[in-house]
Order: sequence, then C-alpha cells, then structure tokens
Amino acid sequence: MALNLEDFGVVPAGQDAVRPFAVEGLDVRGRVVALGPVVETVLSRHDYPEPVSRLLAEAMVLTSLLGTSLKFQGRFTLQAQTDGPVSMLVVDFTSPNALRAYASYDADAVDALSAAKKATAETLLGKGHLALTIDQGKHMQRYQGLVELDGISLEEVARRYFARSEQIPTEVRLAVGELYTRLEGERPQKGWTAGGILIQFLPDTPDRMRQADLHPGDAPDGTELHTLEEDDAWVEAKALVETVKDLELTDPDISVERLLFRLFHERGVRLFEPQPIVDRCQCSRDKVAGILSGFDAAELEDMTIDSKIVVTCEFCSTRYEFDPPEA
Repeated sequence: MALNLEDFGVVPAGQDAVRPFAVEGLDVRGRVVALGPVVETVLSRHDYPEPVSRLLAEAMVLTSLLGTSLKFQGRFTLQAQTDGPVSMLVVDFTSPNALRAYASYDADAVDALSAAKKATAETLLGKGHLALTIDQGKHMQRYQGLVELDGISLEEVARRYFARSEQIPTEVRLAVGELYTRLEGERPQKGWTAGGILIQFLPDTPDRMRQADLHPGDAPDGTELHTLEEDDAWVEAKALVETVKDLELTDPDISVERLLFRLFHERGVRLFEPQPIVDRCQCSRDKVAGILSGFDAAELEDMTIDSKIVVTCEFCSTRYEFDPPEA
C-alpha cells in the first residue's frame, strides 16, 4: 500500500517552492526545491541552446536554495564571469520569492561542444570566477564570496563556498530534466523541470564540524595537507543525499516531501513551511529612465535609432521605448 503523506498532515509544497527541513538525529538542516513553470518560463523566454538552458536551470536551483535562506529583506545574486562559451551567467533572487536569470554565450562555441558531446557545466563555464553576493539594502554593507571556476561543477561551487566562507560542511545535489507533455490531437511539447537538495552539518559542538577532504586553497605547492576524520552523523547524511537520482529531483510526480521521507524516515525528518518561488523581474520604466538620465546628450544620441531609444531588459526581455527628449 502506497504511503499517503497527507494522512500525517503533510500537504505537498508542489512545484516552484523550497521546503526547509531538519534531521535532528543527524544534526542536519537543509532545503529541497522543485522548479517547474518558473524555470520553463525563464528558459523559453530566451530560447537558449539546450546546454545553456541546462546550465542556467542548475544555477536557478542553486540560487533558490541559497537565496531562500535570507532572514531579511534583501537580494542574493549568483554571477559567473568566465572565458568559456558561457561568458556570463546571472541569477538574481529578491526576498521573499522573486527569481530572474539570464546568460550570455558564444553560439558557435556552444554548438562545437555539443557536436563533440562535451557540453557540460564545467566546459561551458571554463575558467573564471563565480561571485555570490548578499545585498541587505543601501544602508547595509554587502557581502560577497568568490569561488574560482577551474573546471568544477555548480555543486562543487556550493561546497567550496560554504567550506571557505562559513566553514560549514555542505552537500548539494542539482538536477535538470526535460518534460514532455501531449494534448490529444497535438504534437508533444517539451518543457523544463529542475530540482535540488542542500544539507548542512550544524552540530551543537563546533569541533564536530570536520571535513575529510579540504580544498588546498592558496597553499603553496608541496604543502602537506592533513586529513581529518569526519563525524559519523555527517558521513551518514552525505551518503544518503548521494543516493538521490536526477529523476527524483525532476519528476513532478515525486514530491519533495516524499523524497525527504525516503531519505530520512529512519532518523526522522522535520518539515518547515514551504517558501514559494515566482518568476518576477525587478525592472521598470522608471528604473530604466533613471539609468538613461546618467548619460550625456552625445551618448543618448548614439543610442537613438529611428528617433527612439530602445532598451531591452536582459532578464525578462521587456522593451522600453523613449523619445530622446524624454530620456
């Protein structure tokens, strides 16, 4: 007989929502997210090549997991600048729930990688830096963490970010899938779905927060690195998350609550209120006009085509038209 979580008072969060949770028996806290219509809307708006869509969807999942941890009204931004085929990737989360994203890429370079079947996150990004920025508002100091991109995945980016900036053992799984739907009498339609899970080891005693494999960072070549034995609870939690399959994170028929029960039912998992995610850009005509007001007359003249200044938002593709005197 199939388990019905609603019998236990659990209402599924559904898609486009982050579900925070805790596994107190393992001293673990985490978040799991399922993205459906939001990721499909963002990707279809830009008509990216498939590998770029997958990469940007992964970045949207990671940003959702990290951005919803903000305990204040603010903004969390993930931005990569690289020498790879995807030269820039930006995902912006504004609390409590607004997500937007875009990518800049070299179409020929992406096509070449795709033809060679080498279009992975690592090869698309190449070398560069990924910045994770927390902005608490104009009267508060911004915090920014940088992770070097040297052929690593976005999952590894998250691990290194927390290991270096907050010294918190972290494990993360990200997945992107294609979803085919078909209405009677119509051709199948392809869409996107994505999901992810992030756990962190937060025991009461800080000296238990050991990690076995420490990244050498800026240590000189030849420096002896000492391997520490990890806490048994953290080893168990990581091993459980490593068993998660992509399908379990991307199938709309598998709720995040059911996944958490499968992973942690023996230890007991505590669920917190889900946090919805919506596709919402922060641009507006007034904001664009404010940017244009910072240009001088000669610069505005250079922007004018057919007696109009047209500005298109990179995130949502909204076009704003201005008469030069208005700008």
